Amino acid sequence: MTRPVLLIDGLNVFMRHFVVNPTLNESGLHVGGVVGFLNSIKFLSNRVGPSRIIVAWEGGGSSRRRAIFKEYKQGRRPQKLNRYYQDDLPDTVENRDNQISLIISLLRNTAVEQVYVDDCEADDIIGYMSKYRFSESRVVIASSDKDMYQLLDNKTIQWSPGQKKFITKNDVKEKFGISSTNFCTARCFVGDPSDGLPGVPRVGFASLSKRFPQLYEEDFVSVAQIIKSAKNEVEKSDLQVYTNIVENQAISKRNWRLMFLDIKNLSESQIRKIENVLSDENKTLNKMALVKQLSKEGIKNFDVDSFYSSVSSNLRSTRQ
Repeated sequence: MTRPVLLIDGLNVFMRHFVVNPTLNESGLHVGGVVGFLNSIKFLSNRVGPSRIIVAWEGGGSSRRRAIFKEYKQGRRPQKLNRYYQDDLPDTVENRDNQISLIISLLRNTAVEQVYVDDCEADDIIGYMSKYRFSESRVVIASSDKDMYQLLDNKTIQWSPGQKKFITKNDVKEKFGISSTNFCTARCFVGDPSDGLPGVPRVGFASLSKRFPQLYEEDFVSVAQIIKSAKNEVEKSDLQVYTNIVENQAISKRNWRLMFLDIKNLSESQIRKIENVLSDENKTLNKMALVKQLSKEGIKNFDVDSFYSSVSSNLRSTRQ
């Protein structure tokens, strides 16, 4: 069996460790995001045994989505660090950005590949790689983002750092009563508060799975088909769920344009940049530079040897 490709949602995985990992460097600065992120790569490398490890970073968000809905991902609450240091906290925004920059710099000395595209979300990069670039490969996506559930199939699973478990398409169907194939369709009606996207009033996964059992099946069901079914039921039933879906159909149609991960959200130049990065054979591996940089940053309690040996097996001898 061929080894899978490991796709990491960079900011998503980093923030998990940034918030909960209390590690400090020798100067007393918080470096938990860095240490936790690197340990997460080591853990997944050992657990999954991937042929490639690719980190997708946010590229400033998607102007296309903001043009569709200006409130998209606006007004998110700032992350609070869970470090048990009472009120003696540094500037978390500056500290966060510095840690992300450090991770990017450190990984340049390893076999881990990194993709960053201006005006592009990591979700879209991962969606493109999963559905197109590595469509014939087994794929493991590392992210706690439910947006990725729509990508799960017989060859693609997801590792959730928050739940600390692998999620398959069968897990999605069991938990939500909706197949991964139709998960995005369902979310268009439910909405996504974390991204500032309202859904249809009083419509949730439970009501959708009960009233529209076709969403449970593997065959794709579109937003338009659900709206059509709701219109037919309005004439026969006084249940509010059908009326709400019909009266708020503009919301679900808009959400589809924002939530669906596919090539339509990427420009030709963005796709070309992703492909150029993935096709670049000139990867410089420099363990000594990694050791020196960690030492310079005062990060001492990190096992560089075990990290490097874990990811070294992912050299491009198995490039696709």
